[in-house]
Amino acid sequence: MKKTMFLLLLSIAAIGCNNDDDASSAPKNTVQLANNATHGKILTDSKGKSLYFFSLDTKETSVCMEAGDCLKNWPIFYDANPVIGTGLTAADFKTITRTDGKKQTTYKGWPLYYFVNDASAGDTKGDKVGDVWFIAKPDYSLMYVKAQLQGLNADGKLTNYKDDYTEGDALTSYITDIEGRTLYTFINDKKDTNNFTAEDLSNNAVWPIYYNDLMKIPSILDAKDFGTITVHEKKQLTYKGWPLYYYGADKKRGDNLGISFPKPGIWPIANTSLKDAPSAK
Repeated sequence: MKKTMFLLLLSIAAIGCNNDDDASSAPKNTVQLANNATHGKILTDSKGKSLYFFSLDTKETSVCMEAGDCLKNWPIFYDANPVIGTGLTAADFKTITRTDGKKQTTYKGWPLYYFVNDASAGDTKGDKVGDVWFIAKPDYSLMYVKAQLQGLNADGKLTNYKDDYTEGDALTSYITDIEGRTLYTFINDKKDTNNFTAEDLSNNAVWPIYYNDLMKIPSILDAKDFGTITVHEKKQLTYKGWPLYYYGADKKRGDNLGISFPKPGIWPIANTSLKDAPSAK
């Protein structure tokens, strides 16, 4: 009887050891979701260190380089074969080769970074730094970017424009969808009134109306500035009363060709300095 009991205990101990081995050999998540008291669900590495988007990375490449100490303050996040945690989709993660030859992991097209001043897991001190760095989240509906505006001039040549829609080199901040597609307003619209598509639904092919359910937005934006209208039974998102549109000729991530069509200033981008749309009355 004693011998039987002893063998039984050995078997139980062996099973326990095997389970521990299985647990320790299970791959840890390279990227996972964490619940943050301020930001809700955020992306972190396996140790809980926060990850960030850089709003100047508008073209699915990184413009944060060693020059000017950018990479010193915002180190690259990279894993050749990331193990994705619960609530995330593996297809959203890709690898790019930067212009400096280094590899970097992207999420929904946005290269991922750490912030050097985040000392502990759960720190999010990098959010909104310079109004260009934002905590990486899985549920952003929009992104706030900063880029050179480029449109076609009167001669049909690709030309740089400033935020006043005159020709020149300058970075301009503006709202895009989460995929980096530029959003526009129409100068002849009024508060919560679409005067473009409402006249002719076929116009939607050139300037498609934009809508999403507006889950989460970067911290520089205020949810109270957004609203919803209905145009020909289609919902359209508004910002400060201005209906928002895509431009059909913007084919690539980061394109903002609509700012000069049919001439500069008719289809302005939307950003935090935009004044409220005038009343329709």
